Amino acid sequence: MRLRYNIDDKLGVGALLLYGLQWLMICIPVVLTSTFIAPAGEMVFFTQKLFIICGITIIIQVLWGHRLPLVAGPAAVLLMGVIAAASQGHGASTIYPSMIVGGALVTLLAAVGAMKYVKRIFTPRIVAAIVILISFTMAKPIVGLIFADKAHAGLALVAAIVGTAIMAWANNVFKGIWKSTVVILAMIFGSIFYYAMTEFPKEFVSDTVAPQLILSEYNLDAGVIIAFLFCYIALLINQVGSVQSLGDMVGASDMGKRQTRGLLVTGIINMVSGAAGVPGMVDYSLSPGVVASTSCASRYTMLPAAVAMVVLAFFPKAVAVLLTIPQPIMGIVLLFLMATQVAAGLEIIHSSKAVLSFKDGLILGLPIMLTIILSFAPAEAMAAVPSLLRPIVGNGFVMGIIVVLVLEHFVLRTESGKRN
Repeated sequence: MRLRYNIDDKLGVGALLLYGLQWLMICIPVVLTSTFIAPAGEMVFFTQKLFIICGITIIIQVLWGHRLPLVAGPAAVLLMGVIAAASQGHGASTIYPSMIVGGALVTLLAAVGAMKYVKRIFTPRIVAAIVILISFTMAKPIVGLIFADKAHAGLALVAAIVGTAIMAWANNVFKGIWKSTVVILAMIFGSIFYYAMTEFPKEFVSDTVAPQLILSEYNLDAGVIIAFLFCYIALLINQVGSVQSLGDMVGASDMGKRQTRGLLVTGIINMVSGAAGVPGMVDYSLSPGVVASTSCASRYTMLPAAVAMVVLAFFPKAVAVLLTIPQPIMGIVLLFLMATQVAAGLEIIHSSKAVLSFKDGLILGLPIMLTIILSFAPAEAMAAVPSLLRPIVGNGFVMGIIVVLVLEHFVLRTESGKRN
C-alpha cells in the first residue's frame, strides 16, 4: 500500500506530536481496560506500574525490538489466567511468579530460534480458535463489570446494548485519526452519560494499601505454572501474528530478525512484569488498521505516546482521574473489544478456508462450548477436581486450547488440518 511515511521516516516535531497523540489515545484505553484485576486497595499504583511498563515496552520495541509501530499493552490471555487462578484461591505471590516462568520460556524460544518449529503446530483452525476463545473466556468478567452496580442494573443493560451499537457504527463511519478515537471517546462520553443518569463521584480513587514495587513473596505451584504456560502459547501466537501482519502490510525487510528481537523483548518484559506484580505485555493486532487509515507507518510516532505514558505514571492524581470511569462503562468497552477479537478470528477462518466441512466446524465448536461451560462452572464442581489439576481445569481458556489441539492433531485430524 502507498504510505505517506514509511517505517524509518523521521517526521517534523508538529507531525510527530500529532501522530503521537493519536497513538496515546489508543494506548491509554488499552491499559485502563486491564485495571479491573488490580488487587483491592492498590488500583492507582497498579495502574501506574502498567503505564510505566507499557511505555518502556513500546520504546524498546520501536528502537531495538521489532522496530515497527505497534501498540503494546497487557495481554488479554494473561488477564484470563489471573482471573482463573484467583478464582481458585491463588494470590499474587503464586500467580505472578508463573508469569516470570512464562516470560522465560518465550525468551528461551526466541533465543534458540525454536519458534519456526513451534509454529508448525498451530494450523489456521487452531489460531482462529485461540483468538475466539480469548473473547468467550472474558465473558464472565465482562458481565461482572457491566452489572457491578446492582442498583442500576437496568441502566447498565440498556447502556450495553445501545453503547456497543454506537461504537460499532462509529468504528465503521469514522475515518483517519477519528477511527482510532472510538474507544477513548466511548469511555469519556459513556462515563458522563452514566454519571448523569446516576450520581457523579464525590472523590477520586485512592489506594488504601502501601505501594509495592516488586513482589516480596514468591510461591510456585505446578498447576498454576502449567496453566500459564498454555496462556503463553496464545501470547506467542498473538505476538508473532501482530508483527507479521503489520510487517507484511508495510513491506518491512528482515522479518525473521524483527520477529526474533520482538519475541526477546516480549519475553524479558513479561519477566519484569511478573516481578512487578502486573500482567505481561504483548503487541496488539489493531495497529495495521491505524496505519492504513492514516497512511503513516513511521515507528518514531510511537515514541511521544510511550514517553507520555511513562510521565503520566508519575502523577497519581491524574491516574486517579482516569480511573473514575464507571465499571459498567469499562465492561461495555471490553465487550466491544472482545467482539472485534471474535471478528478477527472469523476473518482468519474465512481467509484461510479453515472450515470447509462439518468436521472442521466441530474442531472449533467443541472447545468454544467447553470454554463457556467451564468459565461459568460452579465452585462446587471445581472443588471436586484434584488441587494440582484445578488451575488447569478451572481455566476455560486453557482447557479450550488443550481440546482444540487434541481434536485438530489426533481425534479429528484431516488433511486440511496439516496446513501451516
